[in-house]
Amino acid sequence: MKSDVNDFLNTIETSKNLPTLPHIVLKLIETCNREEYTSKELSQIINKDLSLTAKVLRMVNSAYYALPKKVTDIEQAIVVLGMDAIKNIAISTAVYHAFEKTKGDSVFDLKRFWWHSLMCATVAKLIAEKILYHSPEEAFLSGLLHDIGKLVLWVNFPRQYADIIESSKNHPDFILAGEMRLGATHCRVGAWLINQWHLHSFMADAVLYHHETVHNILDSLPLVKIVYVANVLCGEENQVSYEISEEVFGFDRSEVEGITRQAQEEVKQIAQSLDIKVVAPEALEKEDLERDLGKREHIIREVKDMSLLQGTIQNLLEANDEASLLRIVQQGFQVLFDLKTLFFFQYDPEREVLVGRSGTGQTKNELLNEVVIPFQNGKNLLVRSLVRKNAIDSFSFHKRVAPTIIDEQIIRVMGKSGILCLPMVAYQQYVGVLVLAIDETDVSKLADQERVLTMLANQAALAMHAHQTRRTQEEIVQHERLTASSDIARKVVHEVNSPISIIKNYLKVLELKLPKRELAEEELRILNEEVERLTLIVRELSDFSEPTAERPEPLDLNALLADTVKITRDSNLLDSNINLNLNLDPALPMTISEKNSLKQVFMNLIKNAGEAMPEGGNLQIATRHVAEKFMDSVPQGEAEESGYLEIDISDDGPGIPETIKARLFEPFTSTKGEGHSGLGLSIVHSIIRKLGGTISCTSDRKSGTSFKIRLPVSSTGEVHV
Repeated sequence: MKSDVNDFLNTIETSKNLPTLPHIVLKLIETCNREEYTSKELSQIINKDLSLTAKVLRMVNSAYYALPKKVTDIEQAIVVLGMDAIKNIAISTAVYHAFEKTKGDSVFDLKRFWWHSLMCATVAKLIAEKILYHSPEEAFLSGLLHDIGKLVLWVNFPRQYADIIESSKNHPDFILAGEMRLGATHCRVGAWLINQWHLHSFMADAVLYHHETVHNILDSLPLVKIVYVANVLCGEENQVSYEISEEVFGFDRSEVEGITRQAQEEVKQIAQSLDIKVVAPEALEKEDLERDLGKREHIIREVKDMSLLQGTIQNLLEANDEASLLRIVQQGFQVLFDLKTLFFFQYDPEREVLVGRSGTGQTKNELLNEVVIPFQNGKNLLVRSLVRKNAIDSFSFHKRVAPTIIDEQIIRVMGKSGILCLPMVAYQQYVGVLVLAIDETDVSKLADQERVLTMLANQAALAMHAHQTRRTQEEIVQHERLTASSDIARKVVHEVNSPISIIKNYLKVLELKLPKRELAEEELRILNEEVERLTLIVRELSDFSEPTAERPEPLDLNALLADTVKITRDSNLLDSNINLNLNLDPALPMTISEKNSLKQVFMNLIKNAGEAMPEGGNLQIATRHVAEKFMDSVPQGEAEESGYLEIDISDDGPGIPETIKARLFEPFTSTKGEGHSGLGLSIVHSIIRKLGGTISCTSDRKSGTSFKIRLPVSSTGEVHV
């Protein structure tokens, strides 16, 4: 039998439902268990917990102690109350909050439980004082924890324990028998838990034996007797309880009535000071209990949601790019609302459109990426939601207004029967719209969580706005840096070219004047080579300058890439162990763009990739044509082909360090030695932006680095996206 009980206790110990005391309280117990400690040590521990500090000061200044002067210092409170009382306050509140998340019901009423526990604690302390027991505070804590095993059993076995309580009608013998069938009595479980918490003395024994027969109790130590009688007096006050009190301690009826009457008044003061919610058994009707439980569950859910929301907000603050922001938002909606599918449409103020943005990692929604929805005169849900700055669900709205084709298409792509549109507005500026896939059954559930839903959307909007503002500022700084460096570079190139030309001319003259050229031929060759190398260095320096304007012309990007590859292969990759593979889309349409500018971009990226793989590797260059959806904003008369051209230049080198990736396209951000040139990339970025395109980079040590360029089919320059 003993082995079975131990196995049962081991099962409880390994469960996730066993409450633990906070670190501060455990430290306090550990300190108090030492033979030598000071009030200063205890005050330093308590001051680390603001909540515990407040409760200690509230208790010492309460009507329970009725001190003539207010105490404002923890060390002073320890002197006034005593170290044992301080420990009791800490453990009492910690135990209460450790089990606070427990869900009670009409069978197991938590408020009545804590009323009974505090009554037993207070009666035990009064008895201890009456019989001159050396530690009344120890008696108080033992009385408070005497039924703690019931909470442990309820938390771990709620259905089975409810059956035990209902079938026993609170008869102690029946409850104990039912608990034994379950695995162990609450007395045994409570004593075991107290030992787990390292609460020394005979406290565990007092809890273990509080349901023994009075005959056995008579031979026990004082603390066991105190808790036993206190528990009896906190049940039904009748002739039996009076007789037990008299037999154990010699109390008469009037003394017992005086103790219980005083305890009832003190319990109210103690519960209020320690912020423990209690209700006397006769004061709580079933209807009030059910209403209270409903409020409690609502509060618990709100606290849980707010905690999770706080975690999501913290992650949003730490995100360093748009894709990370969107992934964090998607995770937040999944954790808080169990909504797994969402998409973000960003507001573009220059074009006055909403543009679909990927980044949540949801493949089926990639169809919406780069989708453009006109903003002006828009009757669809997304535009209405943003303009009105209100959340709109398709089920409620489409009962009044017929859905637009755009609404129906987005709902189909999102994969559920409806959508919820959440406007994203920050500082009175449009940021975009979050679109969540929902079913009709989700609408009422989300309405109950409207406050948290709105807070998450608002925080996401603020984070996205901050990211966009930061990116704009970085582009301004980048442009200013590039302009400054261009001015310097032009001056240096201009000044250096003149002496280089003079040196070249005089070398030619020297070659003609020397009578025996063969004597100095080797030296002259070296000088000429060094001058040519100096010319190349100056030419590279000129890369600081902004590219000169050229006239856009019809271009075959595949042919341009093939020519560029031939040049770079012969000049830069000839002796390298690099496998260069071309995967060019044969159906790639012509584009209107600047040939030399694009050649400079491709040569820079191919050269960088080669430098990133000094030991050799694979270099992949691919092109493809992507047709956009919902291209309502394209004016008439433009090329029939819509969409954009995509060029992907990828290597399997060591990747770019995280510290550099965030500032990869800024001037003066050098990654030489790490695989790619930040200076060249700032020029590449500037050219692509000038041509109305975009460039992005993904890189890690496992898969290498990939630069993805997107260009409109028809580019006439100076198009900003």
